[in-house]
Amino acid sequence: MMHRVVFLDRASLKAKVRKPSCASEYVEYEKTAVAEIVPRLQGAGVAIINKVPMRADTLKQLPQLKLIAVAATGYDVVDVAYCNAHGIAVANIRNYAVHTVPEHAFALILALRRNILAYRQDVENGVWNRSEQFCFFTHDIGDLHGATLGIIGEGAIGQATATIGRAFGMRVLFADHPPPKMEGVTFTPHDQVLAEADVISLHCPLLPSTRNLINLEAFHKMKRNALLINTARGGLVDEAALIKALELGLIAGAGFDVLTVEPPRNGNPLLDVRRPNFILTPHVAWASDGAMQFLADQLIENIELWCAGTPQHLVA
Repeated sequence: MMHRVVFLDRASLKAKVRKPSCASEYVEYEKTAVAEIVPRLQGAGVAIINKVPMRADTLKQLPQLKLIAVAATGYDVVDVAYCNAHGIAVANIRNYAVHTVPEHAFALILALRRNILAYRQDVENGVWNRSEQFCFFTHDIGDLHGATLGIIGEGAIGQATATIGRAFGMRVLFADHPPPKMEGVTFTPHDQVLAEADVISLHCPLLPSTRNLINLEAFHKMKRNALLINTARGGLVDEAALIKALELGLIAGAGFDVLTVEPPRNGNPLLDVRRPNFILTPHVAWASDGAMQFLADQLIENIELWCAGTPQHLVA
């Protein structure tokens, strides 16, 4: 069956996107405001979105819509309950960032563990020039070999992060959590992971049960030399608590690729943190050229397989 297919936020994906073979018409918009969603999706059977919110109030005005193809793994922008109740399929992307996100996480880990930003700052300030020997030791440098990596979220990205950690000679612990759980994984009690990990890396979805999972109480349970890495979702961490933890020295540092609100047009307290032991990148851990093209190809495949009656990667 042929459908009108509309991509509402094409600018969010830097890759080649081919027209689906089942598209009677294919339209792309660089970005779409909430007020523009319904007019642009009139007559559309398939909507492609990345971060455009598809809430019940919007969906009830689109009776012809049959599939929402999400150009991402996370689908919290979609009212899945409404879609389930009204026969709208929702498909997301799987396993496209299994290399790029773990690599970015370890770029942050290495930079922080070895205090690279602090040493670079010292070099720029002329400290090396004034050194009495060939080097200087103004900041601690930690090895990854022999350290403990705590991972919260044992999906494909969490597993790939563990693989890199083991290659560095790290001990890997997966934090326990309520079902559903990945089979074949050995879990360690959550609080034990907080207490023993030298590096904690977040790779779990943002759900009501995981919002502010890392709060001030959690920071107090962590080692004073621990690093917190978040390449998952901003809402997993209480941002005010993170700032306090850094100020009080409850942890040694943090590397974040996500914020609670993105983009932070109205500001965010983390944007004002100017410390060499804190790194903030603009949600680009997923965005290697190879990963984005893989995503784009799977996105269209999801649509075509759904049109053919053999859908994959459905969440609703």
